[in-house]
Amino acid sequence: MSDLVSKQLRLAELLGALSHALDITEGQPRGHCVRCCWIGIHVGRQIGLSEAQLSDLYYTLLLKDLGCSSNAARICELYLTDDLTFKHDYKTISDSLPAALRFVLGHTGLKHGFAERVRAIVNILQNGGDIANEMIETRCQRGADIARQMHFSDLVVDGIFSLDEHWDGQGRPMGLQGKSIPVFSQIALLAQVMDVFQINSGPESALKELRERAGGWFDPALVEAAEIVARNPTFWTTLRSDRIDAIVYGLEPAQNVRFASEDQLDDIAHGFALVIDSKSPFTAGHSERVTLYTDMIAEELGYSPRDRQLLRRAALLHDIGKLGVSNSVLDKPGKLDDQEWQQIRMHPVYSDEILSRIETFKDLSPIARGHHEKLDGRGYPDGLTASRISMETRIVTTADIFDALTAERPYRGPMSLPKALGIMEEDVGPALDKKCFDALKRATERMDQIKAA
Repeated sequence: MSDLVSKQLRLAELLGALSHALDITEGQPRGHCVRCCWIGIHVGRQIGLSEAQLSDLYYTLLLKDLGCSSNAARICELYLTDDLTFKHDYKTISDSLPAALRFVLGHTGLKHGFAERVRAIVNILQNGGDIANEMIETRCQRGADIARQMHFSDLVVDGIFSLDEHWDGQGRPMGLQGKSIPVFSQIALLAQVMDVFQINSGPESALKELRERAGGWFDPALVEAAEIVARNPTFWTTLRSDRIDAIVYGLEPAQNVRFASEDQLDDIAHGFALVIDSKSPFTAGHSERVTLYTDMIAEELGYSPRDRQLLRRAALLHDIGKLGVSNSVLDKPGKLDDQEWQQIRMHPVYSDEILSRIETFKDLSPIARGHHEKLDGRGYPDGLTASRISMETRIVTTADIFDALTAERPYRGPMSLPKALGIMEEDVGPALDKKCFDALKRATERMDQIKAA
């Protein structure tokens, strides 16, 4: 583990890279939050925000979707659909009742039987307001709580919490109106709508959508500021540039903020673990438990405190790619079909893609990519054999399997400790590393002794 050295990293670069995980959870093309940051900072400057305000706005924009995973399972349950497609398409409908009705009819229960589909549609039409309030409040509260745990300012926390409020008071979760809505929330929502529509239909369509929502969703003065910003051709060419990430990380608000400290790296890794585990009721606490078991194994194997810290980060983020898998697959109680299984097999690849974007986490990304590999080559996604699987990956794999067996799953209840260890022991050699398994057994025995004392 001596090569897993934490490098100095600007907070902007770290959060910008991790925001790509939030993009895929919302069904958006990668870079959505970064593009919103580009849009929002320009609008903020146009209305005269101070440099200190722009700094807080910058992080509000990158983290606006922190709570996005918390309503994914509920969407699948209520609408009988794929949450990723649902979320993507929902953001592209116009602000009108007929459009909302067409959306419900076009996205509810399409792969289910007629009677089941009708029941779901009727429930949504009868209880749509309560359903929307519930899901948005959950999303907003969860996002604000995670931002607070990451030690961001109250302005950032409030900006995330009020993201879905509308200028006319018809938004959620609090029904705030006019200038009682935090300006960061207003700018973030405007930037979100602007990016979604410019990606799907082009700049003119995006500006048209803003004009139509002026006075309803948005402060007309903010829409005017966005139109002024949009007159500069460079604004649009940069927005669509392949270098948008680097450009946004280089914006002045990012220069005013400290480098991420070791403690803050841990807090941010833990915060994103909460985002990951919020996606499904069956994964609640999974990343934290895998981190605990990983640390217990590493301690038994004699790893240094520093190496254990780095391994804990890898364990916290090992499943970040699951944010790109639909809950219709993750929470399915029955057997997965070939297409669904392929989605599951891709989540370590997504984890690798996200973590490898972050300089200080690049050495951790192979652990996340390899945590479903097996020593005999029967694992996924790369079919690696023992000689290509590091000891650090083997530790996280052992911890991950132990938690998978002892936690509740959609298709079964939790297993007892002896049964779980018995199943794992049968896989020692062909799949699991013996040293790691023995270390896990010793650690669990110590836990039993402590509990019995």
